Amino acid sequence: MPVLEVICSLIGWFSLYLLFCWTFPRRGPEWNCRLVTLSHGVLIVLLTAYVIFIDGPWPLTHAGTENTELQTLSLAVCLGYFLFDMGWCVCNRTEGPVMLAHHAASMVGILLALLMGVSGCETCAVIFGSEITNPLLQTRWFLRQVGMYDSLLGDAVDLLFIFLFATVRVGVGTAMFYCELTSPRTSLVMKLGGVAMYGLAWVFMVDIAKFGYKKSKAKYKRWRENQKLKETKTPEPDGLSNKRD
Repeated sequence: MPVLEVICSLIGWFSLYLLFCWTFPRRGPEWNCRLVTLSHGVLIVLLTAYVIFIDGPWPLTHAGTENTELQTLSLAVCLGYFLFDMGWCVCNRTEGPVMLAHHAASMVGILLALLMGVSGCETCAVIFGSEITNPLLQTRWFLRQVGMYDSLLGDAVDLLFIFLFATVRVGVGTAMFYCELTSPRTSLVMKLGGVAMYGLAWVFMVDIAKFGYKKSKAKYKRWRENQKLKETKTPEPDGLSNKRD
């Protein structure tokens, strides 16, 4: 268990939060916390992508194998962040039970992988799939704060977020979930953790699908109203406007 790495990670993320608070004193605590979340999302996606696609081994075929040094580092960095963010969310009461459950399940899964020294491969893959949409989620929140969400950029962010969540977190996640359950090397406790994370992913997917449907419906309704408004404002040709039966 790399206790020192986890502690250093926790101190690092908390220090970054304090730096953002000092840099942006007029912004609220949530603004600065989300900057930390955005920074973590970008960093951990790049780090776990290197672990999965370059350093190896491939998680779909080597689930349950011993952790490599880079996998251990990635897990320690991520666990330190989740400890910081969980503490911040609890103190400020900004998240609901589903998100807190997601944080708790993530922390337990990472902690088990570090304690047992195995399954770092698939745990890094789960982190990659979970965090790849996080920068978009934070960008969406920042666009709302600066009044730019109701724009083409906001629509593009939402569309890309839904696409990545459905294809990576649910689509590829299903394949990863199957490989983890059928792997003879993966321990029972890690398989149970996979069930929990996969179930939470579907809870989020249902909420996202509802959001996408409501937004698409509202966009279509607004488009229809604009079309009707244009039709009423379009002047009739001179030859028809004065015509009498």
